[in-house]
Amino acid sequence: MTGPQPLRGIRIIDLTMGWSGPLATRHLADMGAEVIKIESCGYPDWWRGWENTPEALASREHEKSPAFNQVNRNKLGITIDLTQADGRALALKLVAGADAVIENQATGVMAKLGLSYDELRVVNPSIIMLSLPAFGVEGPWSGYRGYGSTVEHGAGLPHLSGDEGGPPIQTHIAYGDACGGLNAVAALLVGLFHRKRTGQGQRIDISQVEGMLQLGVHGTIAQGLTGSPPTRTGNRHPTFVPHGCFACAEADTWLVIAVTDDEMWPALCAVMDRADLGENPHLEKAAGRRAAESALEKAIAAWARGMDAHEAMQALQDAGVAAGVAQRPTDLLHDPAYVSRGFWQELDRAVVGPKPHPTTAWRFNGERGPLHRPSPLLGEHNQQILGGILGLGEDELAELEAAGIIGTVPIAPKRPGKAKS
Repeated sequence: MTGPQPLRGIRIIDLTMGWSGPLATRHLADMGAEVIKIESCGYPDWWRGWENTPEALASREHEKSPAFNQVNRNKLGITIDLTQADGRALALKLVAGADAVIENQATGVMAKLGLSYDELRVVNPSIIMLSLPAFGVEGPWSGYRGYGSTVEHGAGLPHLSGDEGGPPIQTHIAYGDACGGLNAVAALLVGLFHRKRTGQGQRIDISQVEGMLQLGVHGTIAQGLTGSPPTRTGNRHPTFVPHGCFACAEADTWLVIAVTDDEMWPALCAVMDRADLGENPHLEKAAGRRAAESALEKAIAAWARGMDAHEAMQALQDAGVAAGVAQRPTDLLHDPAYVSRGFWQELDRAVVGPKPHPTTAWRFNGERGPLHRPSPLLGEHNQQILGGILGLGEDELAELEAAGIIGTVPIAPKRPGKAKS
């Protein structure tokens, strides 16, 4: 394996599901940590898919989810039924040799499983446990369950999004998951640094809603200073004028333009062939353009409607104007900027074959982290982890599988039988 591995030798037990927690552990795995993801056959990671009918299981739909496969690369995967005493015992044996445990279950679930921080410390006094619930482990909202979208509401972000005079608008990106996951990475790294220096473990509580608050901090500041939240401004920017997203000639293609300084304004006007606007002394400064913002947006919109989005972007960028096409995710696979940087790398995975993955967002000593392993199949590394690390023999593994504690096949829910006549 080549590439930087700053967390090589660190073992993390991953009890997360969905997006937020697995995103955090993906970054840690990309940094070289040995991440052991624990699922159960009766309750796999729900990002594998919602449908667990016998038909879906027979075609292995649970191994085809692009979302699951993207955020669980570089990890090892095992299955343990944590609701059974023997399953809990296996998990505690793994924790005994681990550096950290991360979970994003609803508050109280870990305690019900007998895997609370206090119980983990019994087997490993220096363990770091990071919890990533929607609204924190403690506090008035701690008992509420949540997902990325409900966390977005909890952070108040929709109140700041939308057009002036219109209703609050949700982004529908589930920002709560992404923000929570990235904050969790930073927090766990700090915890590992602290333990390296002091030998002490710790309990880390990362509320996903707190991870989102910085996205709406301008609203909090405005509320504190004026007593009222700021007015919703749609695609406009508080200092860049004009700033917006404009429809282009081809259906559902959009161009984003941001005039970030006064020198960009005449350059934009030259590309649009609107010398009348570029030479207007009232529009030289941002304050003047702000007063005429609606009219300027109409002029840009009229020009953009007759343009190919990519050609318009290139013309503006060549003129020194900040501009970009709002691209679909599939378009990014062929974007020249991404391709030229080697941003996409293929990982060959059973069931789905080779698929492109984004490289790491960070560099370590100038290098990006290595992508060396696709996301695990359900229970793929049971033998390697339970046999290799815990030293269980073939007979013991067979007994665990017969008892339903481990396995490699999801358990389909029982369907109600037909009433007898």
